[in-house]
Amino acid sequence: MIKPNIETFIGCEADFDEATTVIFGAPFDSTVSYRPGSRFGPAAIRHESYGIEIYSPYQDKELEDFKICDSGDIELPFGAPDTALDMITERSREIAGNGKIPVMLGGEHLVTLGQLRALNDKYPKIHVIQFDAHSDLRDDYLGVKLSHACVMRRAFELSNVEMIHQFCIRSGEKTEFEFASENTDMHKFNSEGLDEVVNQLSDGTPVYLTIDLDCLDPSCMPGTGTPEAGGINFTELLNAVVKIGKLNIIGADINELAPNLDTSGQSTALACKLLRELLIAIQK
Repeated sequence: MIKPNIETFIGCEADFDEATTVIFGAPFDSTVSYRPGSRFGPAAIRHESYGIEIYSPYQDKELEDFKICDSGDIELPFGAPDTALDMITERSREIAGNGKIPVMLGGEHLVTLGQLRALNDKYPKIHVIQFDAHSDLRDDYLGVKLSHACVMRRAFELSNVEMIHQFCIRSGEKTEFEFASENTDMHKFNSEGLDEVVNQLSDGTPVYLTIDLDCLDPSCMPGTGTPEAGGINFTELLNAVVKIGKLNIIGADINELAPNLDTSGQSTALACKLLRELLIAIQK
């Protein structure tokens, strides 16, 4: 029988009802402060995923060992961040409300706020683990409070977000670093200190993982809107994801892939491999 050509991330073809984890895309990049293009990230990751295997030699497991559903992209209105965030919250709430783990593909980093709003309504005392080159702790960017430069500041203001653990941070205003010194758990430049955080949160604490791909050195991730020299390599990020995956992960996202900014395709291929490892790592 001829069926519709619906492209999903490789190995993630379970029905929603049977799935334990549900992927969706949030292709939105209307508040970026430098180069746009991350709206094309989710579709590019799906298409490129057929260039990798479903088997992870790192974790000795296959995506098809688990029930993972790719529910497609939300059709978001460009230029309307409030509405876009509401739509993301609605999708995340539906997934989490059915006892499944939502994994979102950005899009710019602001989309994280939409998913966190949904999980904030469901879970108490959430700890957020952020991998990012930028602190994203500005109170506003050019007078705008809903910007990818402000997303962690808005997350901090959510009632059930107890702590934000930040890794690889190497860029931001001085006031952001001053704010972090009093309000977040910031680890500058790399992932040092992650083992201690994982041990601290291994008691079942609800954990949300957000990965801005510019946490990586631009030499391995040039396809991102705001690249920052320095950063970690893929292997270090992979090892971090596997460690964090052992925690009580209530949701996750990978964002800020701008495939149009890397015509070699290496950035998209890296994002595919990272998503595969993340999806496997968070399965219980």
